Amino acid sequence: MKLSEIKEILPGLTNVAFQLEDGSFVPEHFHVTEVGLITRDFIDCGGTIRNEKVVNFQLWDADDYEHRLKPRKLLNIINLSERKLNIGDYHVEVEYQSATIGKYDLDFNGQHFILKNKMTACLAQESCGVPETNERVSSSEILSNTANSCAPGGGCC
Repeated sequence: MKLSEIKEILPGLTNVAFQLEDGSFVPEHFHVTEVGLITRDFIDCGGTIRNEKVVNFQLWDADDYEHRLKPRKLLNIINLSERKLNIGDYHVEVEYQSATIGKYDLDFNGQHFILKNKMTACLAQESCGVPETNERVSSSEILSNTANSCAPGGGCC
């Protein structure tokens, strides 16, 4: 989800809520402690130099149980960060700590924001020889297809 999409959604909300994919919610007394621009320059395993920019929201669950972040306040924080940090309309990544600091993509289900689990991936699959699709095959299917392949004259030895 891009920053502009969040800015369009916020005015229509009465409360800001974040839900994890497992159905649990970030406690409603969370703080957005940072809105920032993260620039990452790196080289992938295929030797391609890459540049990535994302807007980062950091959510913090404090002991401030009376705190409730309202949509207008978050919109003001976003607008300030855009002006002061020259943040563009990039995808938003959210940091939130459960067992460790997790990074999440962001979505919206019509009522609240969803923290989507991020996954690692090889960006240079064609250079690494990683097959484009990994077809899953059951072990019983493998056994039935290879049952006679090591018989005398079967060519396996």
